[in-house]
Amino acid sequence: MQCIYKLRRPPLTDQLQPAPQSADVQRADADTGFPSRNFRETRRHIVFTVSLLVLLGLFWKIRHVLGIVYVSGLLAVVLNPVVVKISHIQIRGRSMPKPLAVATLVVGIGLGLFLLFWFGLPPVMNDFRNFLADAPGRLPTLLARLQRIPMADKIGLTHVNDRLASTMETFAGYIFSSLPLWAEHLLDVLTATILCIYFILEGQEVYDYFLSLVVPKSRVRLANTLLVAEERVSRWLIGQLLLMLLVAVYSIVVFRVLNVRYFLLLGVLMGLTNIIPVAGNLVTIVLVALIAATDSLTKAGGVILAYGIYTQIENALLTPRIMKSSVDLMGVTVLIALLVGTAISGIPGALVAVPSAAIVVVFANEYLVQHEDPNRLSVLD
Repeated sequence: MQCIYKLRRPPLTDQLQPAPQSADVQRADADTGFPSRNFRETRRHIVFTVSLLVLLGLFWKIRHVLGIVYVSGLLAVVLNPVVVKISHIQIRGRSMPKPLAVATLVVGIGLGLFLLFWFGLPPVMNDFRNFLADAPGRLPTLLARLQRIPMADKIGLTHVNDRLASTMETFAGYIFSSLPLWAEHLLDVLTATILCIYFILEGQEVYDYFLSLVVPKSRVRLANTLLVAEERVSRWLIGQLLLMLLVAVYSIVVFRVLNVRYFLLLGVLMGLTNIIPVAGNLVTIVLVALIAATDSLTKAGGVILAYGIYTQIENALLTPRIMKSSVDLMGVTVLIALLVGTAISGIPGALVAVPSAAIVVVFANEYLVQHEDPNRLSVLD
């Protein structure tokens, strides 16, 4: 009998498993007013889904504000090393306080732009007014030259005067209707500047509070990843400044060879506007071409040709290689980041596309890439 009992004895796992609730127990839960487990899980899933949809809708509603906050925060990360270096300057044996360092940086940037436009803009505006005053007398001569071009009547050059007048009226109407939009963009720039200053001053407190929201066992890994991302973004600024210097030097030399007026001012503007990929230099080169066209169309064509040559060299050679050495991004990654950033948010998106791509690559390399070493806990070890 003992042997038969041992053969028929149920496994230990079956003894440890909870017995299923009988109909009487479920009926008892219903009688006491408590919902069943399936009902509670279903309700939890519904609440989570609705909350997620509401949160996504809220983010979509304030996406413009979130974009300004993101751009200002990223610029604060880029400029923070500059502020740190300024704060290390000794004044009577004491380091400069951080608020004073931020004020010094802001005043320095503002003073540089003020001096540039104060000394360089008045001659340009004076010549522009003279050009507008002389335009009615020069226009017939210009139209006569255009009509001498072979097949001018086929391509519509005989009606250039009427088309030019219609174009000027349309352009004036566009400028007038776009004033509120430009005022809104100016307000966005001012808001982003103020937020950037606050992020630089209070960035450490925001950083510590953000890390406190993460569970302790993952906090160190996230902190180290953020430090690597900060270093990559800071090196992006060095690479971007190098690109700005190259385009400024190239533009000054080319404009001087072509004998373009205000070649020094226009070359510096080409360098400054290069901070905005593609669009910045495109707007400036149009201005340069217009100034060159007041002397001769051949000179304007030379300016456009020189800009086209440099654009090809920069996009195919300089930008991928410099960004590869500074932020450790492949050339195709830089180009794709610029395309995606421009498609998402236009000029501001293109401005922060490369540093954003650097941050994404750092986090992907830390949390997504499957490394060959199974004992490896972090790419930062």
